[in-house]
Amino acid sequence: MKPVIGLNRLPLDADSLAIQGAVHTALLEDLAQGDVTTDSLPQLALLQRQALFRVRQDCVVSGLTVAGLVCQMVDPTLVFTPTLQDGDFAKAGTVIAQVQGAMASILKAERTALNFLQLLSGVASETRRYVQAVSGTGTRITHTRKTTPGLRLLEQQAVLHGGGTPHRFNLGSCVMLKDNHLQALGEVNPGEAITLAVRTLRAKISHTTRIEVEADTLEQVRQAVEAGADIILLDNMSPDTIRQALGIIQKRAIAEASGGISLDTIRAYAETGVDVISTSKITLGVPAIDVGLDLE
Repeated sequence: MKPVIGLNRLPLDADSLAIQGAVHTALLEDLAQGDVTTDSLPQLALLQRQALFRVRQDCVVSGLTVAGLVCQMVDPTLVFTPTLQDGDFAKAGTVIAQVQGAMASILKAERTALNFLQLLSGVASETRRYVQAVSGTGTRITHTRKTTPGLRLLEQQAVLHGGGTPHRFNLGSCVMLKDNHLQALGEVNPGEAITLAVRTLRAKISHTTRIEVEADTLEQVRQAVEAGADIILLDNMSPDTIRQALGIIQKRAIAEASGGISLDTIRAYAETGVDVISTSKITLGVPAIDVGLDLE
């Protein structure tokens, strides 16, 4: 499957070094010492079979590209054929892919491929629920850096499959003055930490790089606006406080809300008119989707 590159897609396909590294690490967990069961039954290597990847509950599918690479890395002769695309919605019972080849190789690839499909489809499905909860408000849903170590790119791609939008990938993607930055700088320049930090950063970074400032109070919002921040993160504020903050910002910066926002409360936050809501709840502790592999 070719990668789709654009506003809402990352350049992620089977040739990506990030995918290959993640799959290699995952396969090592299962196959570093071989497969004592399958390898001790040589007759399995003679069997040619076809197996079906089937979802057992409604979900947004994500991880097909990764599952295909798992099969390829286990045995290049395995033929993995997706029947849907990442980002498609699947009803319970739907076959999302099939794999054909040596039975021994299918058995070795099975669990690792399923682990990726279950995790990433869970992230995509949870994201879809958050996106649907703010439908019609104009507010976008995005991820945070609170991801599974080693799987960030895959989980962020799954967020996009669920209809979310990109945030920064890592610490080098965007300038972001967080509370600990400001607290430490405030010890040096009390009351002027935001102003001096934004001024210093603006002189050092590329003109294409945006500056985001985390604000815990309305006074910090005012300082961030006056300093010329491009994005202001309204952290752990109530919807009423966010409305006041938006009155200060007056569209002079992108307003992002985050912190303590759940599926039950997200609509109220979106209805304030905030531009973006970022949440870790679409990547951390998300229930896995039940996906199985059935022999035909």
